[in-house]
This record gives sequence, structure tokens and C-alpha cells, in this order.
Amino acid sequence: MIGYIKGTLIHHDGTSVILETGGIGYEMMCSATLYARLVQNMGGEAYTYLAVKEDGISLYGFDNIAEKNMFLQLITVSGVGPKMGIGILSSTSLNDLAMFIATSDVKSLSKIKGLGKKTAERIIVELREAMQKAPIQKTQTPITNISGEGENAIVALMSLGYNRTEATEAVSQAITDGCSGLNDIIKGALKYFAK
Repeated sequence: MIGYIKGTLIHHDGTSVILETGGIGYEMMCSATLYARLVQNMGGEAYTYLAVKEDGISLYGFDNIAEKNMFLQLITVSGVGPKMGIGILSSTSLNDLAMFIATSDVKSLSKIKGLGKKTAERIIVELREAMQKAPIQKTQTPITNISGEGENAIVALMSLGYNRTEATEAVSQAITDGCSGLNDIIKGALKYFAK
């Protein structure tokens, strides 16, 4: 499995690139954020996913591990393949996508090109369920300040690849710091991770 590549850009065509490293050129379809960064810097690093199918092998590239984690969750949904997964990631920001899922915002999610209402509904149902069923690990101190908005923020953070314990602690801290409303709580929690 190829999980990470760092190399020099030798070709790009709008959605895919070829990165040369160690004398080998790896062709991969990229998320929009990774594509822009690689083209601007004439190379760099990428987290990758190797898709093996009967009709061929394809490499997909991501800007960061959170983007890759979201992709891996998307492709577990029935009807969402790697091409659609990378298309979804390229059509909206990771934070907005996590928020659409956390708040069951079918309308906004189904506006993404190539994504119909039924598939959007399936993504929300399957990913919210999976994230809410994730085991809750015990924390050292009980957390009591999390409301419905806070729980939605936890689901959003889990869709970005954080585990439930990390997400719960970050959301609790954001609420303690005075954040209110889903957007603010998520932003506050992400700042907590950036410390």
C-alpha cells in the first residue's frame, strides 16, 4: 500500500499530477487543495490511497491526513466510489463537509456536483450513525457542558478523523472558552487541536 509520497511535480492536467520520486513517476488524482499546492510549489508531499479494482489500479492524493480520513469514510458509503469521493472533497471545504454531515444538511450536500439527493442522504445517515456508534473512551474528568450543538460538533470532528475522546475534550474546551453555535464550537475545537 502506498500511503505517502513526496516528490517533484513533472506533469499536471487539471485534476491529476505526476510526482517524481526516486526516479519513478507516480500519477495520482488529487483533491483540489492538494492539486493547487503541488502546482504552486512544483511538488511536495501527499497522503495517498491506492484503489485496486478488476479493471485497474488508481492512486488518489490528499492534502493532509484529515482529508484522507474523510475520503476513507466517504467510500464506505454504498454508491460512493473513489472518484466520487475525491470529487466531493474537491467541491467543498473539509469543515463544511463535516458540518453538512453533523447537521444532516441534505440540501447543501446534494448541491455538490455529481451528488444526488439520495446519495447525499445515504452519506449523512451512514456516516452519522458510524460516528455516533464509535466507542466512548473514559476521560480523566467527566465532561458535563456538552449540549446538542456540542454533540453535532463532536460528530463533525470525528468525520475529520479525530476519535470521540479527542473530539469531546476539544468541544468541551471550546464551549468553556465561550464558543456557542455549531460553527463557532467547531472552529474553537480546531484551534484547541492546533495548540
